[in-house]
Amino acid sequence: MMRTAVLLTGERHAAEDLVQATYAQVFSKWRRVRRADHPAAYTRTVLTRLFLAQQRRRRVDEVSWEGSADLAGSAQDPTLRLSLLEALATLPPADRTVLVLRYFHDVPVAEVARQLCLSEGACRTRASRALARLRLHFPDLAE
Repeated sequence: MMRTAVLLTGERHAAEDLVQATYAQVFSKWRRVRRADHPAAYTRTVLTRLFLAQQRRRRVDEVSWEGSADLAGSAQDPTLRLSLLEALATLPPADRTVLVLRYFHDVPVAEVARQLCLSEGACRTRASRALARLRLHFPDLAE
């Protein structure tokens, strides 16, 4: 959950707050979560919806990349990770969420669409346009 939150928020401190809020909400609904087929997927859905709700309520856009290179367990080049986080930060929150769920978590389009209350076509369109924007502004990440 922490890696997903870091990718969505772009900074570790905001990610920690998001994960804590997610776990608090999941804990309050634990009887329902416990009966779910996939509690981790349920929790990830709560995390993404909380992130999108926070973005809609956001007052001032503060960006701090301090410590954002820590993607816990990723063995890639640190400069590439920072470039990826920087690139993701340029996208609107909904597009960023679609990309993180689709390509980082390898969630099927139908599931992403269901989690974000979108049609499958809208989900595919968002992913395609977001990837095109990333390739346009960050050609070194194209591969």
